[in-house]
Amino acid sequence: MFKNIYILAAVIFFSIHLTTYAQEKKDTTKLVSPAMSFVTNHTIVNGGKTINYTATASETYLKNDKDEAVASIWSVAYTKQNLTESSTRPVTFVFNGGPGSASVWLHMGMFGPSLVKVQTDATEDDGAAPYRLVKNDHGILDLTDLVFIDPVGTGYSRVIGKGKVEDYWGLNEDANSIAQFIRLWISQHNRWFSPKYIAGESFGTTRAASVANTLEGGGQNMALNGLILISQALDYAGSTSAHDNITSYLTYLPSMAATAWYHKKAGIGKELESFVQECRSFTYDTYAAALYKGSLLSETDRDHIAERLSYFTGLDQDYVLRSDLRILMPRFQKQLLAYEGLSVGRLDGRYMGDELDKVSEGPHLGDPSSYQISSAYTASLNHYLIQTLKVTMDRPYLTSNRSIGAKWRWRTVPDGKYWEPSAPNVARKLAETMKRNTSMKVMVANGYYDLICPFFDAEYRFLSQ
Repeated sequence: MFKNIYILAAVIFFSIHLTTYAQEKKDTTKLVSPAMSFVTNHTIVNGGKTINYTATASETYLKNDKDEAVASIWSVAYTKQNLTESSTRPVTFVFNGGPGSASVWLHMGMFGPSLVKVQTDATEDDGAAPYRLVKNDHGILDLTDLVFIDPVGTGYSRVIGKGKVEDYWGLNEDANSIAQFIRLWISQHNRWFSPKYIAGESFGTTRAASVANTLEGGGQNMALNGLILISQALDYAGSTSAHDNITSYLTYLPSMAATAWYHKKAGIGKELESFVQECRSFTYDTYAAALYKGSLLSETDRDHIAERLSYFTGLDQDYVLRSDLRILMPRFQKQLLAYEGLSVGRLDGRYMGDELDKVSEGPHLGDPSSYQISSAYTASLNHYLIQTLKVTMDRPYLTSNRSIGAKWRWRTVPDGKYWEPSAPNVARKLAETMKRNTSMKVMVANGYYDLICPFFDAEYRFLSQ
């Protein structure tokens, strides 16, 4: 009898356990809640015209081949009101880079209708709140509608349901998801006849070229009218400062010269343009050949190259020689103002940071041009979403997500297919797209003091294709 009771108890226990497990398992694949959308109306003056526009901050669900929602893309769209032919008005899709960055920087720093006021001359740290928002009187809403996109894992965008981050955190995967979003947005808003543009920054230019290429396929060919590449990074050989990467020693040098000129460590008494041009000529005509000669370079020639590098960078000639004529960007950031105990910024070499560790190899506190303004952008974007766009969400807006970069998949071919790792390069993709879509225009914008995506790399990249 007791034996039967034990057996019955065991059956009941396992039945309850299995039922609970099944319920827990079911909960992990519960139905996705409806997508959120917040709509407000506004007015602005751009291009001398008063523009009445609608702001739509919303989620768009991406679906898999089983019609299941697997990812949520957050976007903020600004569309002009009272149009007789809205279906033919230009629309520009905007995103930043990273990978792992939301669109906050171009949204609140360049293209959005409200901008955060920061010290654009790099003279002050913007510190803690309060901050100030200003109307973007130089915006382009008189010319085009704008759609700011946050890729999966940034902003409010995320995987949902049965979605997996590995389906989005990769060069090809990312391009596929953004292309899918663009097609959905165009279809939902009847904009197939609208001229279509993409504006991207840094890795966002890598993404822009990949998306333009991806939009040509998938059985739903969409031709773009133009790309705006801000701080282009099409070939990472030219925008990755690392040992043994000869291309980067060349592409970064003119940016070092411009930054040294700005801090009055080089080119004293010269105009910036003429000093930079002098550095361009040296890089092309002399420095490239010297680097490729390597140890075959004579001692006399080595001393001459070191003297010229010191002249352009403002660094001690002895330091240049000890660097084997190859100066990594983090070392330049630390060494240029080392005697003042300062490091210079990476996103913008005009910024300076007071270093706690005066002898570290590179800036140990991070990038002054990032940490001195990022809190202002984060606070302003959150304030703007809540106060102006009336957004209420149950999760934080991630302006950046560093875990994405650590897990990013740079592989460009499927698993199981032979592939040798190399610097990511989408320049050929862009060239192919431009050959097929001969009416697509490309605008490239770079800054002299950008020490991540050097302007000389953009010049070299586009002139060499």
